[in-house]
Amino acid sequence: MIDIKLIRENPKLVRDNIKNKFQKDKLKLVDEVIRLDKEWRELKYKEDSLRSSRNQVSKNISELKKAGKSATVEIKKAGEIPGEISNMQDRRKKLEEEITEIMWKIPNIIHSSVPIGKDATCNKVIGKYGVPKKLKDVKSHVELGEELGMLDFDVVADVAGKGFYFLKGDLALLNMALINYARDFMVEKGFMYVEPPLMIREKILKGVYSNEEIETMAYKVDGEDLFLIATSEHPLIGQFIDKTLRGKELPILQTSYSMCFRKEIGSHGIDEKGIFRTHQFNKQEMVVVCEPGDSYKWYEKMLKYSVDLFKKLEIPFRVVELCSGDLSDLKAKSCDLEAWSPRKNDYFEITSLTNMEAAQARRLGIKIEDRGNRYYAHTLNNTVIATSRALVAIMENNQQKDGSIKIPKVLVPYMGGKKVIQKNW
Repeated sequence: MIDIKLIRENPKLVRDNIKNKFQKDKLKLVDEVIRLDKEWRELKYKEDSLRSSRNQVSKNISELKKAGKSATVEIKKAGEIPGEISNMQDRRKKLEEEITEIMWKIPNIIHSSVPIGKDATCNKVIGKYGVPKKLKDVKSHVELGEELGMLDFDVVADVAGKGFYFLKGDLALLNMALINYARDFMVEKGFMYVEPPLMIREKILKGVYSNEEIETMAYKVDGEDLFLIATSEHPLIGQFIDKTLRGKELPILQTSYSMCFRKEIGSHGIDEKGIFRTHQFNKQEMVVVCEPGDSYKWYEKMLKYSVDLFKKLEIPFRVVELCSGDLSDLKAKSCDLEAWSPRKNDYFEITSLTNMEAAQARRLGIKIEDRGNRYYAHTLNNTVIATSRALVAIMENNQQKDGSIKIPKVLVPYMGGKKVIQKNW
């Protein structure tokens, strides 16, 4: 959510930003906020005037009584003012709720470095690492996993339904190796490891998701104010809701592993058979809460961490900067890492880095106090690794003619020295 001062003082900037995001249908929201805010400020002025009048009337009553004169008129007037103030306060509160509801729909101001473009086709490749492999008779991760007897989509259909899978044997151990490797990597970088709750309250979810995203992504626990988490970023950031942080506490650097749960209703849907997009998956996340002036330094550091981590996995990948039209509304700047798929002969997304600047903190009330000044923190998040997608990349790129899979060198110690995954029966 942006600062309402931007709409008051520079509505052109807000409108131009909406146009740059190719969301012209939202231009009317700016006009609506201006109208409601004008009414709010007029009421506030009248309310303040009434308070001043009340003080003056009270003073007049006191003086009349001292002079032995009747104060009936003034007393009657004094009795009416609190009701008028109360009515104005009620109206202002309703206006504030209406304004906030609209403000949540107005996109964050994008960073000046973000390329302008309508959709993902306008995203910009800003780095390539490793040489994409051209393999003959390449098999999909589904074929490889099923032939190894370590991926099961048939039995799970009876147990949980579509969008889930059984991961077994050495593939399951490789999944855990990725989790442990990512955890150790981030802890070595100075991030505190945190194990979060797997459920959060609606007030947290509304701070990090739009209403549309809640409807299409979030699993609700019936009868309770709880939702299953879609990423550990949400409870990590949610720790600081309505808190005021001091300089010595910043920057806050945290990393977390968790199971994640998403309904995935909409244009993408879930995999009919596969582990790329499912209802349940494993993810290691990193978040940063920092001073506004430091957030783009951290953006660059977090990007470097991702690049270094995937270099060590020896997977060919590239870094793609998201254009304005491909940024979700809370994002000021974002980029993805995309791994090479020899089966598709193309790249696919494996991680996403985002600087939300103050937008997320404003929704959650996360502030910083410095020498008596209070202002909103900046928040950033980055996928350290989504293990299911990393598994797809490793399986496809490291497959051998006999159907076995080479384990990346950096993961061999986490696999008890094992270097190859192969059928063991």
